[in-house]
Amino acid sequence: MNQPLQRDLQADLASVVVPATADQGGVQTPRLVCIAEETPVAFRYSGFAHAVMMATPCDLEDFAAGFSISEGVIDYFRDCHAISVSHRVEGITVDIALTGRDLHCYLAGRRIRQMRGHTSCGLCGVEELEDVARPQTRVPPAPLLEDDLIVAALGGLRQWQPLSRLTRCAHASAWVSWDGNLHTVREDVGRHNSLDKLIGALARGRAPRDDGFCVVTSRCSFEMVQKAIAAGFPSLVSAGAPTAQAIRLAEAAGLTLYSLSHDGEPLLFTSPSQKNDP
Repeated sequence: MNQPLQRDLQADLASVVVPATADQGGVQTPRLVCIAEETPVAFRYSGFAHAVMMATPCDLEDFAAGFSISEGVIDYFRDCHAISVSHRVEGITVDIALTGRDLHCYLAGRRIRQMRGHTSCGLCGVEELEDVARPQTRVPPAPLLEDDLIVAALGGLRQWQPLSRLTRCAHASAWVSWDGNLHTVREDVGRHNSLDKLIGALARGRAPRDDGFCVVTSRCSFEMVQKAIAAGFPSLVSAGAPTAQAIRLAEAAGLTLYSLSHDGEPLLFTSPSQKNDP
């Protein structure tokens, strides 16, 4: 596997060193431990409050772009004319400017989330069951991945998770080309957030997204598949198992979905290309 593009982690924003105590045979030993930061991040669209997410306070422009795409607020990053980030004592505010059709559609169907979005939840504040499902789209077909490529991609990803190495408290999402080259990696304490950051990084032109697949270090829930589909990803590989609803959604959208077994063996759950085989 080729070397991925190296990215310097904003360690001063993403983590903090705190004191702790270890009990070693009845002797209390002081330690300094690196802990991941978790900060309220408020998204506002053209001045209108939308949601507050708990997130790692780095790569926030990527987060804003990816969240906007996966939430269906915009179709593509070029529809965001400007993103501004304001740091406050109580948290961070990210203002996203909308124009034209996107602004009109947002205002026409605007709903403020009624709850804070926790790092573990992707549907916080959705008011009706009907709001969970989104208009069905299909993603481009994808070639099947070799087991060795999947294993190598997940193994290579571990080398490019500085926040996880420092804190043991972060998920990662990565974009991998068909030849196994890791192009872009984004980390966050929230698995949904790390995927949004990756989607945003790709949309903002940080790496090509035409030929490749997405890898996530977390379990594969319904929301993770939903975000991958919104981004137009053809394939998704998760280190953790998918849920039944995630598999059904992937099948309906034509997303090729892989996960690892208890023994670390790649498993193929949905494969639109196989349906065309004689």
